[in-house]
Amino acid sequence: MAGGSFTEKGKQYPGKMTVFVFLACLVASSGGLIFGYDIGISGGVTSMDPFLEQFFPSVYAKEQEVVETNQYCKFDSVLLTLFTSSHYLAALVASLFAGYITSRCGRRVSMLGGGVIFLVGAVLNGFAQNVAMLIIGRIFLGIGVGFSNQSVPLYLSEMAPAKMRGMLNISFQLMITIGILIANLINYFTAKIAGGWGWRIGLGLAAVPAVIMVGGSIFLPDTPNSLVARGKVESARAMLRRIRGTDDVSLEFDDLLAASEATKAIESPWRTLLQRRYRPQLVMAFLIPTLQQLTGINVVMFYAPVLFKTIGFGGTASLMSAVITGLVNMFATFVSIATVDRLGRRKLLLQGGIQMILAQFVLGTLIAVKFGTTGVAEISRSYAIGVVFCICVFVSAFAWSWGPLGWLVPSEIFPLEIRSAAQSAVVVFNMVFTFVIAQIFLMLLCRLKFGLFYFFGAWEIAMTLFVYFFLPETKGIPIEEMDRIWANHWYWNRFVDAGRKVQLTSTAV
Repeated sequence: MAGGSFTEKGKQYPGKMTVFVFLACLVASSGGLIFGYDIGISGGVTSMDPFLEQFFPSVYAKEQEVVETNQYCKFDSVLLTLFTSSHYLAALVASLFAGYITSRCGRRVSMLGGGVIFLVGAVLNGFAQNVAMLIIGRIFLGIGVGFSNQSVPLYLSEMAPAKMRGMLNISFQLMITIGILIANLINYFTAKIAGGWGWRIGLGLAAVPAVIMVGGSIFLPDTPNSLVARGKVESARAMLRRIRGTDDVSLEFDDLLAASEATKAIESPWRTLLQRRYRPQLVMAFLIPTLQQLTGINVVMFYAPVLFKTIGFGGTASLMSAVITGLVNMFATFVSIATVDRLGRRKLLLQGGIQMILAQFVLGTLIAVKFGTTGVAEISRSYAIGVVFCICVFVSAFAWSWGPLGWLVPSEIFPLEIRSAAQSAVVVFNMVFTFVIAQIFLMLLCRLKFGLFYFFGAWEIAMTLFVYFFLPETKGIPIEEMDRIWANHWYWNRFVDAGRKVQLTSTAV
């Protein structure tokens, strides 16, 4: 048996999907808007000549050189990539503090704080007068992203009924894709503003999703899991009845209390996470967000306009191409929403991985044939369309697999006693590799040239094999009963205490 797919033989919690839960999850998932908008807007403004001329004149000067310039290397600038990726270091540090705040004060307070800090960063960027002000603003944005990415996936997984947890959690990724698309559209239209100040509108409008998140967080309820963990037992019982739409919540509530008692015995969640019995969760907390970034998706979404400009598109055409990929990203996410609770996590990850592998290798070959190792070539309209098509095939595969499931799976596999710390670890590893890849992408493009796409394709082969052999199926299993999937896995069961093993029925593989 490889990864394993299981359904629970025993417990099924009563309850249904309520309008209250749907609305609460919709509002909470708006945290994805700030992350998505930030991803989309930064790549767009760094392809705008007025922005480059004011803040990065050396890059602007290199861009204006004749076409014989090596196209792979024209945007290679440490300062430019520092602007684009600096806030991921801030998100990394912030997520460590966010774990404590989320655990002690609740998921809602963490989301509210993240929205306020992101709002400050948006204002600073919109009115930036120099590179220092830009980067300080990016740091504030990063802190906001760190808080929201740590708390929102937890909130969604804890509020959702087990049978619909996948669909509701993926609303976070859907909001990320909507944020990216909106940012791409704003980049496209503001780039045409006479006077060259359109980039200020794009950066400043990041305040809008921040305001939405702040306003929504004020009115959101906290999750029953969080209320129990903070000793508000009766409030938790009442909230559980409300979100499940039934008074018959004793079974689920008893499990919440048991998980809470286990949490109280934990002095340090971080040290506990390192214990042998939590080895499967620790490995997933590291590998899933790390591998998600090694797909190369953030390279495409950060630098889509720059990438298209590099391979020969004009300035406005490159922004339009980024809009196209943004649309594909958003609509493909609906495929995951519609299928994740029917097909399961593993099937989507395996299919998406294979599709991304094919797309990366074809894309690398197309660029190799045209640009070779010199990076000098003219690109025809039909050839450019072929490149965009391959990128869209890649983006669509990511959008219904590693994109949403890279957030969903970690948020649903951790027991309550280590959940906040483990989710912080997920965000830390995600941001570390997002920062590293964003920081070195333009340098790698300059040195590896078309081989960069083969580099990411090789990682996609590795991650697809990892899913096949080591990731068990999690669909339909109550979040507080998730430890049983490890006890019945061919490899992970050696790390799980024998007393915790339970009988599951294998349904696949």
